[in-house]
Amino acid sequence: MRKLLGQVCGPSDVKKLDFEHLGDLCKEIREVILSTISKNGGHLASNLGIVELTVALHYVLICLRTN
Repeated sequence: MRKLLGQVCGPSDVKKLDFEHLGDLCKEIREVILSTISKNGGHLASNLGIVELTVALHYVLICLRTN
């Protein structure tokens, strides 16, 4: 499925997406998290809970990169 996630390499790529596609991107990210945790174990709730917040922050804010 990962059609949107495969197009995202950084915050600037999130900004290029249409607002309507952000929910689909979040769904793809959650699917990857679920798949990874089911194989490797780990904490699930905190990872799933932060997906929308992180995508929204990258969509709205200009994230600065420090060198």
